[in-house]
Amino acid sequence: MKKKYSPKWIKSTQVRKQRKYRYNAPLHIRNKFMGATLSKELKDKHKRKTLPIRVGDRVRVLRGKFRKNDAKVERLDVKRNKVYLEKIRLTKKDGSEVAVALRSSNLMIISLNMDDKLRLKGRKTAEKKKKLQTSEETKEKDKEKLKSEVK
Repeated sequence: MKKKYSPKWIKSTQVRKQRKYRYNAPLHIRNKFMGATLSKELKDKHKRKTLPIRVGDRVRVLRGKFRKNDAKVERLDVKRNKVYLEKIRLTKKDGSEVAVALRSSNLMIISLNMDDKLRLKGRKTAEKKKKLQTSEETKEKDKEKLKSEVK
């Protein structure tokens, strides 16, 4: 495996290629790895289970020392797959405070930052996919009818 990165590795069943794919992926693909589950209300509203985290989203910590805390996303480190929240800090021995790095998989999005109107636009929900499939099926049936009429 001399290549540094290939998008074809996502389909591989070899663990080493999966690991190499994730480790060497470019940042625009790594951003998709930083997904977090949505709250029940958001799942019902947007018909999706997960979305990538963005700065400004309100999230709840589900795992670790800071679980059950709600906070706003302050900063994202896409390279290291870490999320930094506004209110969650650790105090060092010298008294200074440091932001705690959390993994996106341990967070749940409570409210979305909708400053970007195109954030959810263009994403296909389950209902839209079903509509597309049914419309394609009807088109195929129409084509078959036309072929049978021509014969």
